[in-house]
Amino acid sequence: MIAHTPRVIVPLDFPDMLSAFGLAARLDPRKCAVKVGKELFTAAEAGLVRELVRRGFLVFLDLKFHDIPNTVAQACAAATRMGVWMIDVHATGGPAMMRAARQAVTQASDEMGRTAPLLIAVTVLTSLAAEDLLAVGMTGSLDEQVLRLARLAQESGLDGVVCSAHEAAALRAACGAKFKLVTPGIRPAGAALNDQARVMTPEAAIAAGADYLVIGRPITGAADPLAALDAINASIGAETKVPA
Repeated sequence: MIAHTPRVIVPLDFPDMLSAFGLAARLDPRKCAVKVGKELFTAAEAGLVRELVRRGFLVFLDLKFHDIPNTVAQACAAATRMGVWMIDVHATGGPAMMRAARQAVTQASDEMGRTAPLLIAVTVLTSLAAEDLLAVGMTGSLDEQVLRLARLAQESGLDGVVCSAHEAAALRAACGAKFKLVTPGIRPAGAALNDQARVMTPEAAIAAGADYLVIGRPITGAADPLAALDAINASIGAETKVPA
């Protein structure tokens, strides 16, 4: 049983179940949550998620649902029944879609007698820069778009948002202390940026107000993933105290 909620989320960005379980076996569910995204979920299906939950991991199901309200609601209810810890939808799906997702998650968890998973919204993907928003017809600055969508998500009853750590301070000020901020694009000092356009170190992200840090390749590509995870947890003061 996890006595606290880890702050680091490790993405299992693999093309098959065997590779995902290979990394999971080298991690400690007391020290991190794990994220299952589109590639792995499509390849391995729901059985992988249920097995990770059985092994004690908090699972962030990162499928970024974006469809008509009823379709998203049913998908979120199904995810809730799998026992996941966190689910995300696209805020650009609009308030009716987000409210339907909120209702479905609450109803499904109540029927199971369990605490509802966190339901969060994606604002602007961290791989996008200002010129990318202009290319798809979004006017205004990137920061304005993030804040607009975060407020819409909060008004629709969601628990938080996925955002760049560069937006964390402004969103914390605008949305309050209880609104969860999940930040990808986190790279320890000296790590490669890869395909992330807006990055921040773990220490700076926590100082800016982030609740959870999605950290991939610095952990998944390390020779010793657990040692890399331990170093990051130590850097943000999130070392797990394990009873003797």
